[in-house]
Amino acid sequence: MGRPVLIAAAAALLLLLPGAGAAVTRLRVSANFECRATADSTLSRPRCRRPARPGPPPLMPPALALSTARLCLPSQPCQPCLRVRLALPAAGLDDVRGLQLNFLELGSNRAGWLQVWRRHRAPGSSPWQVQFDCFPAESGRQVLVSLRTIPDRGLAISRSHLIAAEPPGPVFTHTWVPEVRAIEVWVPEGPALMVRLCHQLALECEELPRPFHRQVLVPGGHHVSLPYEFLVPCLCIEASYALHDSPRSKRCPFRDQPAAYGPELWSSVRFHDYSASSKDQMAMVLSTSCPLRPRATLCWREVADETAPCHDIPNSTASEEEQAYTLDKVDVHPQLCFRFSYGNSTHVECPHRQETAWNVSVSARGLQLHLRLTSSIPAAFSAALCQRRGGQCEPEAPLYTVTQLEGSAPGELALLLPVQVLGSCVLVWRSDVRFARKQLLCPDVSRRHFGLLGLALALGLVVTVLLFNCRGTWRPAAGAPGGRPVLLLYSPDSEEHLGLVCALAERLRAGLGCDVRLDLWEAGCVGQTGALPWLYAQRGRVGRQRGTVLLLWSRGSTRLFRRWRVGAAGGVPEDAHDIFGAAMACLHGELGAAGRGGGWVLAYFSRLCSPRDVPRPLRPLPTYRLPRQLPGLLGALRGSPPAPRRCRRGRAEGLLHRLLEAGAGEGSPPPRDPGAAAGT
Repeated sequence: MGRPVLIAAAAALLLLLPGAGAAVTRLRVSANFECRATADSTLSRPRCRRPARPGPPPLMPPALALSTARLCLPSQPCQPCLRVRLALPAAGLDDVRGLQLNFLELGSNRAGWLQVWRRHRAPGSSPWQVQFDCFPAESGRQVLVSLRTIPDRGLAISRSHLIAAEPPGPVFTHTWVPEVRAIEVWVPEGPALMVRLCHQLALECEELPRPFHRQVLVPGGHHVSLPYEFLVPCLCIEASYALHDSPRSKRCPFRDQPAAYGPELWSSVRFHDYSASSKDQMAMVLSTSCPLRPRATLCWREVADETAPCHDIPNSTASEEEQAYTLDKVDVHPQLCFRFSYGNSTHVECPHRQETAWNVSVSARGLQLHLRLTSSIPAAFSAALCQRRGGQCEPEAPLYTVTQLEGSAPGELALLLPVQVLGSCVLVWRSDVRFARKQLLCPDVSRRHFGLLGLALALGLVVTVLLFNCRGTWRPAAGAPGGRPVLLLYSPDSEEHLGLVCALAERLRAGLGCDVRLDLWEAGCVGQTGALPWLYAQRGRVGRQRGTVLLLWSRGSTRLFRRWRVGAAGGVPEDAHDIFGAAMACLHGELGAAGRGGGWVLAYFSRLCSPRDVPRPLRPLPTYRLPRQLPGLLGALRGSPPAPRRCRRGRAEGLLHRLLEAGAGEGSPPPRDPGAAAGT
């Protein structure tokens, strides 16, 4: 097809489509083929796509059609623009790779160009159908449009279009009447106006929800009162003439008035909570009347009360996308909340679910606190003692840690913390997340705890008296700061036994200056290295420093010892978390190698054990019955001969015996002579 024929055919077909059509919200190109678009700086870079829905009827090629539309870009006032539709024949243009549109606005001489490229060649395909939305133009201006192919194959079409002048928008005045929660709109003398209240979104002004949606025709010289639900920054007044598609006037008087809308802003927001403990994630989605993008940070409340202050957590800003706020590595809790901030207004929203993934309780057991942790998810927990001063309770070293492993069934965890001062509190928190609320627990040492507390206090008091009376005998050796190390091993078979273990360990450390190594005091290290590596490392350290392994026996220890012997005989592998079983294996090996357990000492509390409960393989070990033979045990830990009789059988020993027996309770059979421990 030659050049004159193409030009004649193009000139024979020109379509001018009247009417403004729907508002264009972004520059875009639609085509019936895979395409890409480039443009000069006046048009930026429009998006090119294949329409998902059928558009207007296709044009008969070659054709160029121009029409007026309205361009309403985000954060910009709407303006007239020129929409372009074109069609190119498939025949004779097989090697055409694209097309170019050139624009010129007469009067202002503002020019621009747009190129549309076909991504894939398809010989013999259907005619090209392209629509461009749209070239911005001034009202009342003439716009020239020309079309050519790339490469140029002689097809050229040029057309012009007049952008009709828009009449001025309606004029009105308004008054805010907060007493009746309404806005009065006054229409001056002249034509009637259609007025309404609306919420200005990014591209359109959306009607208010019912029953507040009203669109009223107000005659000239009259006024109307329009009620609103919430006074928000995007609340606007819109007026138009009573004609189809007439110009509109709009005012948003509260956009920059936070003092006016501040009190009601958050009442207009609906918060949807999607926080999940299983994901360690805080997540909330906002449903708002206005396109707000508030900032969200974490804060925590000391009590579950909406009026309680919420303390900010540093560096805890949530990420936001489409009004969905998320923050990961969070211990989800009803008192760990989001603080939303917009301008100078803030609002605190806490998770809506009141249940928590873990709980903790505390009880006093002698000179230590017993923490019970229950968790439905794998997690690590830390605890630290603290003293309340001036309303604050700062954690003190050391930290104690316990972990519920991945894949383990939900269950109960336990931590025992030594108490330095009566009235101590404990802080507990999740340590495997980034943001966690510290829970403060202060145990109630009530009357029901006095027996065991008195038992532990008696032990501490009398050990102190013995140390005072026999300080010359039990003073630590010179050149050994803190005394020789003592590795204290036990079987966790009862709370009473655990309480006595912790009380004795604390007095050995505070009174004798012994370097006591107890797994309950090193829960963090045990959790990091593993129970068995920790035990073997401590045993090696005690051996190198000529210390002592103190094995505190009980009736429960006897049962565990029998179970261990059955498992060892059957070749059952060691449990990686069984410190007691590993200790028995270690002791068995040392007894077998040397014929005696060098550096091992066995002791038992007469209230909880008798000499007959000590297994025969362990009876060669030096054995002490507590409290009667406590002075001898102290001498053995120091590495010296037993203390003189005046120290071991003095008034302090008798006082200790009476207090311990009274604190432990009545009804137990009298223990056998401690001298029989090694031979029974």
